[in-house]
Amino acid sequence: MSTETATTNGGHTFFGHPRGLATLFFTEMWERFAYYGLRAILILYMTAAVDNVVRGADGSILRANPGLGLDVATAAAIYGLYVGLVYIMALPGGWVADNLWGQRKAVFVGGCFIAAGQATMVLPYTFTFFLGLVFIILGTGLLKPNVSTVVGELYPEGGARRDAGFSVFYMGINVGAFIGQPIVGYFGERWNWHWGFAVGAVGMILGLIQYRMGAKYLGEAGFLKTGDSPSVLSAKSRKFFTWFFGLFALIVAFGYLVRAGIIPVTITEIAEAMGYGVLVLVGIYFIYLWIFGGHTAEENKRLGVIFWLFILIAIFWSGFEQAGSSLNIFARDLTNRNIGGWVMPASWLQSVNPIFIIIGAPMFGSLWVFLDKVKKNPSLPLKAGLGLIFLSAGFFVIAWGAANASADHLVTPAWLVVTYALHTTGELCISPIGLSAITKLSPEKRVGQMMGVWFVGAALGNLFAGLIAGRLENLPPAPLFQSVAMTVGVAGIIAAVASPWVKKLMGGVK
Repeated sequence: MSTETATTNGGHTFFGHPRGLATLFFTEMWERFAYYGLRAILILYMTAAVDNVVRGADGSILRANPGLGLDVATAAAIYGLYVGLVYIMALPGGWVADNLWGQRKAVFVGGCFIAAGQATMVLPYTFTFFLGLVFIILGTGLLKPNVSTVVGELYPEGGARRDAGFSVFYMGINVGAFIGQPIVGYFGERWNWHWGFAVGAVGMILGLIQYRMGAKYLGEAGFLKTGDSPSVLSAKSRKFFTWFFGLFALIVAFGYLVRAGIIPVTITEIAEAMGYGVLVLVGIYFIYLWIFGGHTAEENKRLGVIFWLFILIAIFWSGFEQAGSSLNIFARDLTNRNIGGWVMPASWLQSVNPIFIIIGAPMFGSLWVFLDKVKKNPSLPLKAGLGLIFLSAGFFVIAWGAANASADHLVTPAWLVVTYALHTTGELCISPIGLSAITKLSPEKRVGQMMGVWFVGAALGNLFAGLIAGRLENLPPAPLFQSVAMTVGVAGIIAAVASPWVKKLMGGVK
């Protein structure tokens, strides 16, 4: 595919957009290739037995492929902590870019950490596996929020062209997820888990190479703009990294004491405490803003809407992110993946979501535009409720399928395909509205903080997704999925019924 389509004012463009968009598109594509590729095999690797082998369609042993041999509850808690921390680290990652490095440097350093993390996991040791996850968490926290900021800076004029540019950019996310999951999944499941990690590392390295080669097309976008002197920047940097690495050392020490049995807590208990702790802290933060924030009554109402959306998005992701955990285990253990004598890797079913996103996103975009023209466009709160209702419908489908599944009676992959189709429909209702709504609803001096709250909501949902999946250790899939469907469905109905009242609190913001 040619990335250079035309010239404008003597410069190449990317589908009619600034040439720098291509640089960022492929950086994000390769980062998502590595991230979603790892997500597709992460819980499968952790729960695979230490004497695990790859078998052919006839049951014959092809090769050894040992996993970590963790129980489902522990592996799911680790999964939840990992994906939750990935989002939480976007907060310090954004601060470092805004105050110390600039977004351009933060993206590159973040990519280096991600590549190093994937490469570290190639080594077949438990310590290097967890060290690699730490590197990836740090790297993603630096890269993910800042690459989007650089995209925005390519369009200083704003407007519809900027929105269109983000649409092209976000396609890179889904292309990366679409190609990453089957490729990493194939090498990981069918050959060796560590080969899969190696493929992710290669992908991120390719992304870094093209990022440096294409940096010349970014112009002035992504450079540090604080105006601070070198001495001030140096003092800020020392203060931040002293606190950061001090906290990191405390976490490492705590982890060592837990592993040694000196502090008698489980990974699941740590994840639960972290989740509820974050929820309480966010609640206290909003109470502080309402009482002592110095905002007008109208601004306080809009802050209430943001808090409501924070709760809804956390509930949504706690269900949606079952894709990489409980639904992934269901695909491995209870789904018939034998196709003409060839066994499809379970992780390949993770690619259904990005396929539906690529197909459905333009359709939904056109639908919202049409409904807006005829003045029938659902309000932002109603779309959030619809997103949860579609997510609930997907879980009712897979609960139905799971009720008929057993080790001796594997079910067709169609159950998962329909489930993911409904989940994607819900995602297209709720996810794209989020960041746009935050920028419109936030008080001017709180926009950055409210964007951080949105990421924390996603982190909280991802964390609880792992904890919910861990219940598979003692609960059959059917009642687990039915429980999720009921919880999410009730939340969706409440959100839909409350939407007219919530819309009034928005004060005219659309």
